[in-house]
Amino acid sequence: MGFLRLSTLALLSLRVLSTYAQDDASPEDVVNPSKSPNLAVKVSTSFPSSEIFGIKLVNGHPTQALLSFTNDEASPINVAFVGGSLWGPDPKTNGATSRIVRNVTSTRYNVEIPAGEKESVSYSFATELHPQELRLQLTAVVASEAGTMYTLNAFNETVSVVEPDASLFDLQLIFLYLFLLAIFLGTLYFVYNTWITTLFPQKARAGKGGERAKRSSGGSKKVDPADQVAVVGADGPAVTSGAKAYDESWIPAEHLNRPEARRVKSGARPKSRGKPE
Repeated sequence: MGFLRLSTLALLSLRVLSTYAQDDASPEDVVNPSKSPNLAVKVSTSFPSSEIFGIKLVNGHPTQALLSFTNDEASPINVAFVGGSLWGPDPKTNGATSRIVRNVTSTRYNVEIPAGEKESVSYSFATELHPQELRLQLTAVVASEAGTMYTLNAFNETVSVVEPDASLFDLQLIFLYLFLLAIFLGTLYFVYNTWITTLFPQKARAGKGGERAKRSSGGSKKVDPADQVAVVGADGPAVTSGAKAYDESWIPAEHLNRPEARRVKSGARPKSRGKPE
């Protein structure tokens, strides 16, 4: 029940601090309780993964902050909450004052720090903003052994909000590229079949004699190679089968029944048709 009451007071303290700061429209005007002689606690904040090229808040990726507390009190303290907000110039005053752009996530810890000890807590938050420079203000709410709540200014500096770097192995980009490529190829195929093919009509090529004979006979009856007769035509050799593939009713009989040529022996002498002597 005691910690629940402290948590409620901590949340109210963060809300009152945020409202007070927004009304004054400047984070610098907020009283820094860490300078109060009532609580000998120091807090510092570092960004391990963001300080190489400056503190950058990458959209869609969590930003990791490390808050280090030093308790110089004679009694233990309790770290209840850590929260913060992003500040930017107020367009109503042409940047003369500041306003809260976005409140960042508040995290509850309930970490007890003994007297004379140091303790670090990890705090992470994510942003989804347009690339710009803003002032990040982080506030820690701690409670003394007597139950008194204190707000400590943990961080108050300018940061940069940036977009994540594009990667060639990003699945979303690969899918987008494949989708656009499919649309492009489909458009080309449609244009080619609709307009290009009409400009260049293709002429149907006549098949060779063997193919024509096969089509005329229906192509269903197998022909013995011994019954095939080679015919030389104007457009190449053709092969016809012994089976009749034409109508004989209109052909004269003398053309159908051709006389066979008689064979004559080479050594035989023809008989003389003259009269006997």
